[in-house]
Amino acid sequence: MRIAITGASGQLGGALAATLADGHDLILLGHDQIELGDPRVADQIAVTDADLVIHPAAYTNVDGCARDPERAYRVNALGTKYVAMACRRLDAPLVYISTNEIFAGDASRPYLEYDSAAPINTYGRSKWAGEQAVRELLRDFYIVRVAWLYGGERNFVRTVLRMAARPPAGGLLMVDDEVGSPTYGVDVAEGVARLIATGCYGTYHLVNSGACSRYAFCREILRQAGHADVPVAPIRLADYRRDSTPPPYTPLANIAAADLGVALRPWQEALAAYLATLA
Repeated sequence: MRIAITGASGQLGGALAATLADGHDLILLGHDQIELGDPRVADQIAVTDADLVIHPAAYTNVDGCARDPERAYRVNALGTKYVAMACRRLDAPLVYISTNEIFAGDASRPYLEYDSAAPINTYGRSKWAGEQAVRELLRDFYIVRVAWLYGGERNFVRTVLRMAARPPAGGLLMVDDEVGSPTYGVDVAEGVARLIATGCYGTYHLVNSGACSRYAFCREILRQAGHADVPVAPIRLADYRRDSTPPPYTPLANIAAADLGVALRPWQEALAAYLATLA
């Protein structure tokens, strides 16, 4: 299959490229090849003659989105619209990578695939607009929501390890009332490949199973990395000042993909696999 991947130099785009390289003809589209906020993206992707387009590229700086809502909307909403327009011209399915942040975070149990979206920050609203564009323009698509993604050069796991190497005098401070689904990009890429093979279009949650708070995630990173002696203190979201407002509770339940036999391992196991690559 001839597959075009946007954001090919990003942490998930790179994982997708590595996973799909064997047996597929890949067209890798990084920032140097396409500018998502430009309407010409539709033409640039259409000329690839791809059989399938995977679209993980996005403006993912959540606080940056809050500071510049117009950029967030242009890249994440309009950019996705242009990618969907290209797929329509190619008569090719689209895999759109979305986020847990389309949900409000006020649920009492993990979010299901068809729970109502109600994003509370600019990033979530812009990604939800991208989902709407996909549904408006295309018949054949996979919307794949991920959460708390790590695996590239810049992510929460690496940040914790850097801080642990030179901890501040009072130890680390980590939010204990923001709960989500830590997810390894390599596992998502493998899940996407398996999902594509099913040919069952629709909306899916591909996250490592289980959930935890940022505080618990940090403690587990330190424990597995051999830094369990580094002190960590829990704080509240209200005590952590930032430009964006993250939804406090957004674990995702994988019901739809699991029904097709596509499920990801527990987040603790995935974390161990990632730390092994760093070692």
